Amino acid sequence: MAHEAKTRPGATVSAQARLDAAMDEQKHSFLRMASHELRTPLNSILGFSEILNAELYGPLGAPQYKEYAAIIHGSGQKLLKLVNQVLEIARLEGRTMDFNLRSEPVELAVDDALATLRGELAARNVTVLLHDRGDLPAVIADPRGLRSLLFHLLHNAIAFSPEGGQVGVRVEIVGDLVDIAIRDEGEGVDPDDLPRLMTPFEQGENALTRSAEGAGLGLPIADLNARAMGGRLRLTSEPGKGLTATVRLPLA
Repeated sequence: MAHEAKTRPGATVSAQARLDAAMDEQKHSFLRMASHELRTPLNSILGFSEILNAELYGPLGAPQYKEYAAIIHGSGQKLLKLVNQVLEIARLEGRTMDFNLRSEPVELAVDDALATLRGELAARNVTVLLHDRGDLPAVIADPRGLRSLLFHLLHNAIAFSPEGGQVGVRVEIVGDLVDIAIRDEGEGVDPDDLPRLMTPFEQGENALTRSAEGAGLGLPIADLNARAMGGRLRLTSEPGKGLTATVRLPLA
C-alpha cells in the first residue's frame, strides 16, 4: 500500500515565508525603479517650466503663457514630492536605508522641520507653538530620520488645521523615553479610522470630499521612521477635537 506524502508544517511555512519575501522584494524593486525613472522627465519639466515662467530668453507674448508655465511647474513639484514619498516608503519597508543612531536635540530637529514648512505655514496662516522651548531633551535617533518624521507629522497637522489655527508641540520625558506630541485643531478623526491612517494612500476623509491635498503617505512614513529608530507612533483623536500624533523615542 502506497504511503501518502506528508508535508512538514515547518517546511510549508518556510516556503511561504520565502515566497512572501520574494514578492515583497519584487514590489520594492519595482517602486524604486519606477520612482527613479519618473524623476528624469520630471526634472526636465520643472527646469524648462521655470525658465518659461521667468521669461529667461525673452517675453512669451500673451500673459496666459506665463501663467500656464507656473501651473506646469507647480504640478511637477507635487508629482516629484509624491515620487520621493513613494521611494522613501519603499526604502523604509525594504530596510535599505542606513540609520546612524546618535544623540539628537529635539528642539533643533523641530526647528529644522519647520524651516522647510514656512510656505505651508504662511499659506494657511497657521502658527506652531513649541512648549518649554529652551529646556527640551535630546533623543537617540538618526538625524535625517528624525527630521523626516517630524516634517511629515507637522505637515499633516498644518494641512488639517483650520486657516489661522495653531499646532501645539509638547515634549515629555517618560522614564528613559521621550514623547513628542503634535496636536492640531482640525476636525479630528473617528477613533475607528485611526488604524487606517497608518496605511499608505489612506486619509481620514472620503477621497472625493477631503479638503487637504496629498496621497496619505505622511503618517505611514513617520511610523516607519519611528520603528526604524526603535520607537513607535501613536495616534489619538475624536471628531471635532483635532488629532494628536505622539512619537516615542529613547532618551539620550
